[in-house]
Amino acid sequence: MFLVRGQLFIVCCLLLVLIFSFGCESTTASKSPPLQKVQQLAAQETELQSKLTQAQAENDRLKKQIEGLSNLPGDKRADAVYHLQAVKIGRYTNLYDEDKNGTKETLVVYVQPIDEVGDGIKAAGEADVQLWDLNKKESESLIAQWHVGPNDLKKLWLNSFFGGNYRLKFDVAGKVENLDKPLTVKVAFTDYLSGRTFTEQFILRPEKTAGKP
Repeated sequence: MFLVRGQLFIVCCLLLVLIFSFGCESTTASKSPPLQKVQQLAAQETELQSKLTQAQAENDRLKKQIEGLSNLPGDKRADAVYHLQAVKIGRYTNLYDEDKNGTKETLVVYVQPIDEVGDGIKAAGEADVQLWDLNKKESESLIAQWHVGPNDLKKLWLNSFFGGNYRLKFDVAGKVENLDKPLTVKVAFTDYLSGRTFTEQFILRPEKTAGKP
């Protein structure tokens, strides 16, 4: 009799343990999705707060710039702002074999806006780039063309030992048929401060060898 009661007691305890464990798992499972949602909202709030902080910092920078210009005499304000005079295409502009497969599939164009004293400056604007084969008849001489807007352009500024440049990269795989003849790169840079468009061109010589862009 005592043995039967003992076994019955053990069985009841095991049942209670199983019921308790199942209840805990159910509770955890039921709470998990809301918890994940809260974590997602918290991550989004952190990201938005970071963007807000960056926007406030940029706003403060612009306010200081405006205040600085406002404190200048009217006839000196224009002189305090850069005046773009020209656009230069860097000598490392060329076709490159970036993936080392034996084919030059990337056109890298170095564009340097020049101010009135001959210095390169990170002028805000947009660029149109064209690649030409002037050995062909006019209707077939334009190989490819690209437009780089202001939002993309400002991310492509490169400071180097030779000065600052916008480094623009374009895929020309399958577009350049003959590398034995000179190709011509044409750049039109529109300066947002003055509204003027500056043009320049550069000849890619077949005898030039391109290493790393």
